[in-house]
Amino acid sequence: MIWDEFLRHFRFCDEEDSGLSDEEQERKGPKNRPKHTRKQIHQAKKNFLEKFKTASYILCDSVALCLLFSIMERYNRQLLLPEIGEEGQARLKAARVLIVGVGGLGSPIALYLAGAGTGTIGLIDNDTVSENNLQRQVLYTEAEIGLPKAIQAQKRLEALNSNIRINAYPTRLTPDNAKEIIADYDIIVDGCDNFATRYLIDDTCAILNKVYVYGAIRAFEGQVSVFLYDKSGKRYRDLYPDEKEMLSMPHPPKGVMGVTPGLVGCAEANEVIKIICGYGDILAGKLWQINLKTMETYTILL
Repeated sequence: MIWDEFLRHFRFCDEEDSGLSDEEQERKGPKNRPKHTRKQIHQAKKNFLEKFKTASYILCDSVALCLLFSIMERYNRQLLLPEIGEEGQARLKAARVLIVGVGGLGSPIALYLAGAGTGTIGLIDNDTVSENNLQRQVLYTEAEIGLPKAIQAQKRLEALNSNIRINAYPTRLTPDNAKEIIADYDIIVDGCDNFATRYLIDDTCAILNKVYVYGAIRAFEGQVSVFLYDKSGKRYRDLYPDEKEMLSMPHPPKGVMGVTPGLVGCAEANEVIKIICGYGDILAGKLWQINLKTMETYTILL
């Protein structure tokens, strides 16, 4: 009975909802017609609620109903997408993702994965916030200068989405702790800025059968790929096989536009969500590259 009462009083909070009936919307013509009808929006919400009716942690009381209402409203826009829907949202809730490095790349990765409802997100970074980080590391504020990035990022993400779990590791990923930390996650996302850590991630993911979403930037350029997506999947070592040569290279110039890691980090987050929800063309065995000065993109086979 309480479910019927809840559904009957469920508000339509969508911007597509004009308050008109479907017939009235139809008469407005294709130019002004909303993308989704009231009936479609209502059915999407009802289907999602039905999915969770029998879940053991959902009790038929006002607290549970408020929680469900909050879930429906928070993720409403992506629930309407057939690629996501209630099944994709449930997969996001169950997913466990580790972000290695919470700086320029890690900031947008973490924000968008948290916003999408990724159930458990790990953040590993041993650095502290500095003033010159703020130009591109959008997780942080001036008041946090000198404080540990992993801890401050955890607080920011918990404030953004209190329905997910954030694990902070204010340390560096090393050969001593890599297996223990990475073993607890399904997907490992690259937000770091050095070759040694990337080889470590690659080797550990290969041993533990974890997916590695790679991203790197320089100045106005960036690249993204997905490694170890399946048993025959390409690895970081396939892209850069000579570890000794890579580690002996001089460190690239530090100059970078703030939007470069923002765009590339979003591309990494996009790959993570595609992998979790099971849609789209994954960048496995491919390397996507972008030049922000020309806005040219290239995708090459590895």
